[in-house]
Amino acid sequence: MATGTRTLWKVVTGCRRQLLNCGVSSSPAFPSNNIPMRTFAAFKAKKKVKKEEAAAPPEVKKVKKVVDDTGRHKPFGKTAWVPVDDVYILRFYPRTVYSAADAVELLKSFQALDFTAHDQPVYVDLKLDMKLEKKKKIEPFVNTVNLLHPFKTDANKVLVFTEDAHQARVAQEGGAAFVGGTELIQQILDDEVVADFYVAVPEIVSKLTPLKNKLRKKFPKNKRGSVGLNIPKMLSLFQTGHEYAVESECFVRTQVATLDFPTQHILDNLRSIVADVRSHRPADMGPFIERAIVCSRTSEALWFDSENLLAKTPEDDNHQ
Repeated sequence: MATGTRTLWKVVTGCRRQLLNCGVSSSPAFPSNNIPMRTFAAFKAKKKVKKEEAAAPPEVKKVKKVVDDTGRHKPFGKTAWVPVDDVYILRFYPRTVYSAADAVELLKSFQALDFTAHDQPVYVDLKLDMKLEKKKKIEPFVNTVNLLHPFKTDANKVLVFTEDAHQARVAQEGGAAFVGGTELIQQILDDEVVADFYVAVPEIVSKLTPLKNKLRKKFPKNKRGSVGLNIPKMLSLFQTGHEYAVESECFVRTQVATLDFPTQHILDNLRSIVADVRSHRPADMGPFIERAIVCSRTSEALWFDSENLLAKTPEDDNHQ
């Protein structure tokens, strides 16, 4: 009996061993209960990072040093205030800022010496201070000004939007190139009707919305004076008016005359543009024009004093 029991126990033990061997062959090389497992999160060295940050030196903001040259015998970093002869290196002396009249006379003398075209355009380049309080800026603007001495030979084409028969007749008598109402919208979108300026009466502006993307800055607006009831006045402004715009956020670059104009006529046009640009600056802010340059197509650029340009002289009053 005992022998039978031992034999049975050996059989059961062998079967158990066989079953275990089969299970191991179908499982990974290492039993699952022997695989090491991490049951806690990695430790972050926060204190060490903080010490490293505290050890780093604080960033020092560079402040541009402004040197006051008042009362100095020579400008800071320059050789002298004025060169002693006609041949000198420009970077060793302060830039010369001329009066507007002297700058125009120099442009005329350059033309005579260089034998260039006497009727070449004269340009003005103004750099504006567009900053306001609390990091705000003046929005770039486009405006039209009437010059005392126009340099264009052809009048601008002006389109008048109106649905009133009387206003349409006034516009036609005033020399408008195109006059009409909403029927012109599709023709403008199809480029069948093209004008230099577009003006409108207040009643029709709300119906011109489809043209906003097409006309963009030329779309009639109250700020530009292209919306109103005084059609003859608007036609007078835009038929002979000169348009300028703020480019690259703070620059006004536009033609003011041609070099064959008399000096006083060039100054009159220059004064009109500078005064109109300055009118866009809020009254409680500082100077608007930071730098003013005048040049012709073939000449060098000459810096001029725009502040003194607006101060009229008795000669200017007599000329007017």
